[in-house]
Amino acid sequence: MKSIIYYTDNELDEPLNSIVQMHIHRSNLPIASASLKPIRFGENVVVEGERGYPTMVNQIIAALETAVGNHVFFCEHDVLYHPSHFTFTPPKDNIFYYNENVWRWLYGSNQAMRHDRMIPLSSMCANREFALEHYRLRAARIKEKGWTQDSKDPKWVRVMGYEPGTKKKKRGGITDDDFETWSSDFPLIDIRHDKTFSPPKVSLRDFTHKPKNWRELPIEKIVGWDLKELFKL
Repeated sequence: MKSIIYYTDNELDEPLNSIVQMHIHRSNLPIASASLKPIRFGENVVVEGERGYPTMVNQIIAALETAVGNHVFFCEHDVLYHPSHFTFTPPKDNIFYYNENVWRWLYGSNQAMRHDRMIPLSSMCANREFALEHYRLRAARIKEKGWTQDSKDPKWVRVMGYEPGTKKKKRGGITDDDFETWSSDFPLIDIRHDKTFSPPKVSLRDFTHKPKNWRELPIEKIVGWDLKELFKL
């Protein structure tokens, strides 16, 4: 059985919030949501804390503890998920899987972009217990290092990496777990906006080390989506 975890800081504006939730609902999978304020979306649990990465880790743990089924899709409040994303089933229970069919879109613009190795946490699917064990270790590392909400993206967490399985211990990661990728029939749309948790990175100018195979595409040419109609642009 598959299910979804959804985590939000409750700060996303409309219509983004409702449109993203509407598309997640279309998966017809059970949803466990973790938020900073109560929401009516799946089985909801409220996590106390200020907006920031340490709180997000606690939200993910709470959602994983609430979720049902063997495998979970990680869903974020500012990503559009196509139904084809949820047809994937992880072949192994000790691997983190990322959907690499993702386009990044600056909200309201006419262009979307992508590049090699663009595998955000929001595209991940994994065995629920496997993911829960990892995030409990991650929370313990954060507590050990004394990271608080006031600490602005400390270097050690960037070294640790944000996507499970993508950093081995010898490179600063917290485990030696592996990751693999798959590609859904139609893409996810990673929406960048003025309240995005991570830097938007929608231009080559945003990168110190230029990514490989940079591509840009007019949004009307993204197969499976009509963003102009959906958002009345």
